[in-house]
Amino acid sequence: MKIAVCVSHVPDTAAKINIASDGKSIDQNGVTYVVNPYDEIAIEEALKTKEAFEGETVAISVGPESNKDSIKKALAMGIDSGVLLKHEGFIDSLGVARALADEIKTLDAKLVFFGKQSVDYDNSIVGQLTSELIGYNCVSVVVDFKLDGEKIICEREIEGGREIVETTLPAVITAQKGLNEPRYASLKGIMAAKKKTIEEKDAAAGENVVEVIKMKKPPVKQPGRILGEDATVVPELVKLLKEEAKVI
Repeated sequence: MKIAVCVSHVPDTAAKINIASDGKSIDQNGVTYVVNPYDEIAIEEALKTKEAFEGETVAISVGPESNKDSIKKALAMGIDSGVLLKHEGFIDSLGVARALADEIKTLDAKLVFFGKQSVDYDNSIVGQLTSELIGYNCVSVVVDFKLDGEKIICEREIEGGREIVETTLPAVITAQKGLNEPRYASLKGIMAAKKKTIEEKDAAAGENVVEVIKMKKPPVKQPGRILGEDATVVPELVKLLKEEAKVI
């Protein structure tokens, strides 16, 4: 069985983000990019599945040449090969899903892992869009995954609890924290990754349906105010929460 894992190349969450002069993108100066943290969980689950059931794993990423760094990380963790679907500039979630769906169909991968979201745009929809485009079953925000022949049993997070879902291959699984603990790339894995192939193709993304009009930073947080130290300030506090903060 061929197992695909889709990898996003995102700014490090510790990076200081500034808006570029065009007002529609981020300033790349001083920004370090890493494998999307949720995708590391997806990579680990793909590796665990291969180790349990054999097969072949492939990491797929959509974006510019720099995305190879995240593919190489996946290869160093143990993924067998990589595919870079090359695309420069902004690409919306549907465009990413189109490109991934086209490649997954070409590879005939029956099991596809995603992180539940990427930490840059946080749209949390690429896995679901991809599954719809290729006609695969989909289970999202998965915290426990079991494969039994063609049957898949997942535990997933829902508001206020968890639920058990059963489905069958072919399927798309989006990984949530708690599914596993991603392994570190060993020295042996890093050296082995240098011999693994990364195929490059043009991304079949189509036209964007989303346009970025403007980016702006959130307003600077205002300093807190102390109204007093006893119950006499409660009426004033309630008034400010209602009229100024508008939270009640």
